[in-house]
Amino acid sequence: MTTTINVNGRRHDVGAEPETPLLYVLRNDLKLKGARFGCGLGLCGSCTVLVDGKPVQSCDFPLSAAAGKSVTTIEGLAPDGKLHPLQRAFIDEQAAQCGYCITGIIMAAKALLDTNRNPSDADIRAALKGNLCRCGTHHRILRAIRRAAEGIAP
Repeated sequence: MTTTINVNGRRHDVGAEPETPLLYVLRNDLKLKGARFGCGLGLCGSCTVLVDGKPVQSCDFPLSAAAGKSVTTIEGLAPDGKLHPLQRAFIDEQAAQCGYCITGIIMAAKALLDTNRNPSDADIRAALKGNLCRCGTHHRILRAIRRAAEGIAP
């Protein structure tokens, strides 16, 4: 079966079963490796991507649910090679240690900043409740998101 999805502004016809997790299609078929496999249960957030601007855990989001929708991955934040303000802020604040969870956190933060340009720390924590990080850089992550919010034009 062929499913048409729009990923990072490009249309793709994917030959996969409708129940195939979107994560597998992104990584295996489209060779987009930014979204990571973590738990496989939609609990850790390492696989977070945006579907129509909303964060979803792509490991348990079926391909069929993405049909006709706009999917944005971490790779789509810098299509011309210029880093998105969130990516730049995470680098500047040294918010990543192992880096495994960071792409999912950045995507969740992007969804937040797209709807709230001046989030409080409580807003940021609520937006990231589905993303786990074991490295202990939570304060740096908060600083990076606040820094990015300041650098994104209204």
